[in-house]
Amino acid sequence: MDSPQAKYTIWTWKVETHHDRADTALLEAITNQRGFSQQPIDPISRTRLKKLFDEKRVTQNHSVLKPSSKLTPHSVIEIQFPTPVLLELNPENRSLDILFEDEHLLIINKPPMLTVHPCSTQMKETLVHSLLYHIKNLSGIGGVLRPGIVHRIDKNTSGTLVITKTDRAHIQLSTDFSKHSIQRSYWALCYSAPVPSENKIIKIESLLGRNPNDRKKMSIQVKNGKKAISYVKTLDQYCIRPKKPFASKLEITLETGRTHQVRVHLTNLGCSILGDPIYGTPTRTQAKWTALPTSIQKLVHALPGQALHARTLGFTHPITGIQMKFEALPPPAFQTLLQELQLHQA
Repeated sequence: MDSPQAKYTIWTWKVETHHDRADTALLEAITNQRGFSQQPIDPISRTRLKKLFDEKRVTQNHSVLKPSSKLTPHSVIEIQFPTPVLLELNPENRSLDILFEDEHLLIINKPPMLTVHPCSTQMKETLVHSLLYHIKNLSGIGGVLRPGIVHRIDKNTSGTLVITKTDRAHIQLSTDFSKHSIQRSYWALCYSAPVPSENKIIKIESLLGRNPNDRKKMSIQVKNGKKAISYVKTLDQYCIRPKKPFASKLEITLETGRTHQVRVHLTNLGCSILGDPIYGTPTRTQAKWTALPTSIQKLVHALPGQALHARTLGFTHPITGIQMKFEALPPPAFQTLLQELQLHQA
């Protein structure tokens, strides 16, 4: 392990009793501010702690710990935190579609083609830059590049997103996301229609992980992915009789929220999303493209991103305990495409 001097801040925790799992015991101790040599301890998320374990920054009596390691009484645990890299993000004055705001939370309707947070390939013109302009204080647990960000949706996807202003709210919502207790549903305008269709809910359960042949894509054809569960309901079908539906409007409810989950699951269902540039994108000669009326084809080409919208977001307020649910209107291009599709409603 590298020398921590000057590069790391060290938290020291003295173990009082036996624990079967190091990660569970540490997260509980950090949350309850118990047993550390320095006080107070800044709260951290489960994901952040896992990353520290993965980087071999957690030791017991100077031996590297695994998350599943047992802890013995009177041993000394050290956690090394990399010193934050000083980065300056310049606030950008971009309007936000705010659905709700209080001293703890902000709920927005994100437009398509807006990246949620900065990354190595995009260090400006993100949602975070806009948040820094409008919000005085954001939770810092996500790090320098992700203040306030508890979850995200793809750049090409629009819809509801919750932002946290306090670390306490961030930790509780992160826990709720990890327990899959957040209610999330999407609207998608897709090629074809699933079978069975009307008023039937299709459960899709798979592993989901990086595509071994294309690291920018996700795939269900993996051995060591994470469990992904979606529920798909057909809201409308569009066709020119007597032909089969050329498109459909689907509602997708998430039990889990994996990267590209909706897009991959619908593609494997045979109903890839209109305008998706990565998954199930048809050529001009493929049947699912030529089946679309010319007016629909033009509107699909004009879409900023894919026709996927995070319609609803429901959760328990992390501080007040009040049940909350928000619905966001789709962006104009989505609505225009939907209106044209409805002219062919089955």
